[in-house]
Order: sequence, then C-alpha cells, then structure tokens
Amino acid sequence: MNHPIRPAISSLSALDNEQFSRWQALLEERTGMCMPEQRRTFLQTSLGIRMREVGVTDYSEYYNRVVDGPAGAIEWNTLVDRLTVQETRFFRDPDAFAFVENFICNQRSQLSDKNPLEIWSVGCSTGEEAYSLAMLADRQLTPFHIKYAVTGTDISTFALRKAKSASYPETAIKWFPQEFRTDAMLHAEHGKKLQVSDIIRQRCCFTQVNLLDLKAFPLQSQHIIYCQNVLIYFRRWRRREILNELAERLVPGGILVIGLGEIVDWRNPLLESVGGGKVTAFVRKQTNTNRETERR
Repeated sequence: MNHPIRPAISSLSALDNEQFSRWQALLEERTGMCMPEQRRTFLQTSLGIRMREVGVTDYSEYYNRVVDGPAGAIEWNTLVDRLTVQETRFFRDPDAFAFVENFICNQRSQLSDKNPLEIWSVGCSTGEEAYSLAMLADRQLTPFHIKYAVTGTDISTFALRKAKSASYPETAIKWFPQEFRTDAMLHAEHGKKLQVSDIIRQRCCFTQVNLLDLKAFPLQSQHIIYCQNVLIYFRRWRRREILNELAERLVPGGILVIGLGEIVDWRNPLLESVGGGKVTAFVRKQTNTNRETERR
C-alpha cells in the first residue's frame, strides 16, 4: 500500500513578513495572545510540524484551511494546542505557594462545609499548578474537616486532557517538597508514572476557557485566584482587562496571585497589594468600592 509522502519541515520556506503578520493577527484575534518577533522561529516550527502532519506545504494554504468553517475550527483547536501549551511543573514558585498556604491556614476559622474554600488556577496548562494548590489546601483543611474545590482553566484541550488524567512522568517527583511525597497526595504507577491520588483529584475539575471570553465564564466567589505565567503573553491593556475581571470574581478578603513583573502599572479600587517583595498578590477589600478602574 502506498502512503503519501509528507513534506519535511526543512523543505518549507521561511515565513515571510506578510505571512508572519497574518498569523500574528489571527492568534491575537482569537486568543488575545501576542506572538512577538523573537518567537517567529517558534511559530514557524510549530506551523511546519502541523502542516507536515496534514500534508500541506504552503503557509497561505494552511491559513485558509484553519479559517474555513467548522472543519477549520477543528484544525484551529489542534494548532492552538501546539502554540499555547506552556511548560510548567509542580510547586513552580515556592514563595507564592508558601504565601497561599499561609493564607489558607489563616482562613480556616471562616470556612465550613457550607462555605468551602474555592480556588481557581487560571491558565492551568497540564494541571500541575492546580494539583499543587489542591495539595496545599488538603494539608491545611482536611484535618479540620473543611472542604475545598479547585477549578483549573486553560484554552488548550490537549493540556486539559493531560490535567484530567493526573498522570505525570516519574521525574516530576523532584519538584515535590518532602512533606507532599505521601500516599495521600500521589503514588507511583506502573510504567514509571506518578499518579495524583484520588483524594486530590476528586477536589479538582478542569474546563476550557478562552480569556477573551472571560466575562461569559460563570465562576464567582473565589477565595484564591492563581494566575501566574499567563499575562506575559498578552498586551498590557488586555492584561489590565483580564485582571479587572478576575478581581470581580473574588470574595471580600480573597486573594489574587500573579507572577512577578507580569504587570507593574495596574491598580484596582477593589484590591490592595499584600504580597511583598517575592510575591505579587492582592487582597479584595472588605468594603464595596465604586468600579472605576484605572486603565493607564
């Protein structure tokens, strides 16, 4: 049986300026994410790999396929997976996680079965961040019979499938603090895999959210919103829009945690800064404030 010969990536021509601009514009229009000049090679390589898989040799032809109706939407989702899945790991920012765990500890007296702790991992990628947050909550709350829930959201369906599987390479264990290397948190699986425990998994759910459509996402009343290493891919004005929307989703006294340096010129009248030098975090004030947010 003869099989069609797929083009080699190296046989594809380089993206010219016009083609690069078209793909930049499409990605930003549909996801809000920017593809700067310094990531042109990444875009070209990602396109080339997918084009080889579908047997296309021309960037314009593939562009037309991606924007062509329902079939194009399916192909677009596949491409987005290639362009947006970001590297992550368990307990990636120790200072931020220590800050969050201390916050959870201080919240115990205000929580109950009727008022469980709600955590949102924004841009959760393949789930390591969401499960790390769940492990912190489990350690601080389960001994006191207080419930918690973690919601992980991402634009990539591929990343979310990985997150839902809760299965990771055995090497991921190196990122775990010793106190979390317990059967209650995770266990070894045949085939040299680590499996997040059912105790943790049952407290986590994952769903697809495009941050451009954040207003339509119904999640509210969050005690913790964790949004690290996401905003850097957006223009500054859009970062402020996203943060303003996230601020609305916090309960009074709830915290928003973002990455260091992801935004430096944003203020919201609902929030005040609480993180300190090693953590960028904000707490929602207890009193209502007019919703007049600076957009400088």
